Amino acid sequence: MKAPGRIVGAFFSPTGTTARVVSRLTERLGQLFALPVVTLDFTLPEGRLVPLQFEEGDFVVLGVPVYAGRVPNVLLKYLGQLSGKGAVGVPVVLFGNRAYDDALIELRDIMSRGGILPVAAGAFVGEHAFSRVLAQGRPDAGDLEKVDAFAGEIVESWKQDGERFAIEVPGTPYPYRGYYVPRNARGETFDFRKILPVTDERCDDCKLCSEVCPMGSISRENPRVITGICIKCGACIKRCPRGAKSFDHDGYRHHALELETMYTRRHPNEWFV
Repeated sequence: MKAPGRIVGAFFSPTGTTARVVSRLTERLGQLFALPVVTLDFTLPEGRLVPLQFEEGDFVVLGVPVYAGRVPNVLLKYLGQLSGKGAVGVPVVLFGNRAYDDALIELRDIMSRGGILPVAAGAFVGEHAFSRVLAQGRPDAGDLEKVDAFAGEIVESWKQDGERFAIEVPGTPYPYRGYYVPRNARGETFDFRKILPVTDERCDDCKLCSEVCPMGSISRENPRVITGICIKCGACIKRCPRGAKSFDHDGYRHHALELETMYTRRHPNEWFV
């Protein structure tokens, strides 16, 4: 098959973990293919004003975090508009050391429907959005070495002659499984959607939380006010320089502690070529 014309990395990455993996993978692919690399960051609302559009000859690495075992539902409409025009690519998901469930197969299918042929796929571990303990600091140096190995396998596979087919990945085919449902200390489900971050006295009104919110839901005039939906991405909490934001909901805190207790082992990264 003819060599691609350029490498394109596209990602949604509120806390930066998906961006690190996609950027490392595209950088390495660019080196190995000796091709230019283009980056499309659609994390913030302004990055999603125009649908993702690619061309035949593009090699696309599309990355999203795993939310409740799936592609974030707030992205489904946006990603459903992407136009691949015969490009090839790699779906990449970042999960917080628990599991990626059906997120990878879902992202693969989204790419296929949009006209991108997925020729490889990867699921990598990043520090969980709910915690500073669960998969702390990942993707770390060891993970990024695995990303490099993945890139090498992609290029070696590309050099082999033959027709390309959509990569097979683990997961339940469409309609996929339901979203992972958290429970409180009494084992009861609760409405996760209604939980909002709170701001304490350490806030110095720097506005950074408003600037990094991927939904544009934190008031710039008063960062203590939530004006839209909260997807619990952790951006405002982890990126606050004063540590002034948190979730104080009992169910949320129990769920986060449960995850930290149950998933202490270092989950391996997985990829498919």
